[in-house]
Amino acid sequence: MGDSSSSASYIRMVHHLIEKCICFNLNKEECMDALEKHANINPVITSTVWKELEKENKEFFETYNKDRAERNIEAETMQRIQKMLAEAAASKTSDDES
Repeated sequence: MGDSSSSASYIRMVHHLIEKCICFNLNKEECMDALEKHANINPVITSTVWKELEKENKEFFETYNKDRAERNIEAETMQRIQKMLAEAAASKTSDDES
């Protein structure tokens, strides 16, 4: 009986850590890597708990994954804009020196 109680406690801890990963906007693979590295949790366990959370909270994860994809697109767009501005500034500087 103590075994199932400690197993349930361990699963709750993994669940809690996954929620922390979600707060940091990590995807499942990033969460598995982080928990393995920082909490010594087997990635199979993290993956299993994550999949159960996805089943229980389907709408949340659909929205979460969509939002993550949109944020990544926005970040890539900002990087392109910054690169173009830096190139334009460098070009203007070299034109001014000529």
